[in-house]
Amino acid sequence: MKNIYSEDAFTGLEAAIVLIAFVVVAAVFSYVVLGAGFFTTQTAQATVHTGVAQASSSMEIVGNVMGVAVAGTPTRLTYINVSTALTAGGTAMDLSQMVISYTDSNGARNPNVDFGGATMNDCGTTLTDDAAIAAQTWCVSQKINEVGTTNNLLEPNEIWILSIGMPETSTVNTKITVNLQPAVGAVLPVTRTIPGGLVKIQPLY
Repeated sequence: MKNIYSEDAFTGLEAAIVLIAFVVVAAVFSYVVLGAGFFTTQTAQATVHTGVAQASSSMEIVGNVMGVAVAGTPTRLTYINVSTALTAGGTAMDLSQMVISYTDSNGARNPNVDFGGATMNDCGTTLTDDAAIAAQTWCVSQKINEVGTTNNLLEPNEIWILSIGMPETSTVNTKITVNLQPAVGAVLPVTRTIPGGLVKIQPLY
């Protein structure tokens, strides 16, 4: 007996189902790939922006680092003066957020030298008060070529003199390292050796 039913319609339906399945799988795969690509691109852009910000926000030392010993017959440094400025083409930097740390060859270590100035433009009694000196604080003792109104920003063409208190271990022939870590930008290490004999003011090399 001849079969009056045809399976052509079922074959077409099956083909349509397979086609739809392939389209759905391809769409999901494309979404995943595009999402991963967008994420990678955004991460790369963030890395580039961060690198540019770090490179364009950095300080440098201008001139000599001066060691000051206020005692009559000094046996150690009281504080040092570090003249800082922005590197060429650098962007303004907020020094109120800067962290200063100290180490020396005698084993002293201070990961956070406190800011002891009355304001960012005035050391107040930090450089003359024995308690402030013993606590090892820092301040901005002078701003040269200050642009506009007084603020916390080290700006292009400005030179700020930072006065950083020294601990009792900063004696003669001691190697000291002071790290200046701004909120944005590279760490500026300042490594010097205290000479074998001290006077009131001397350059450190």
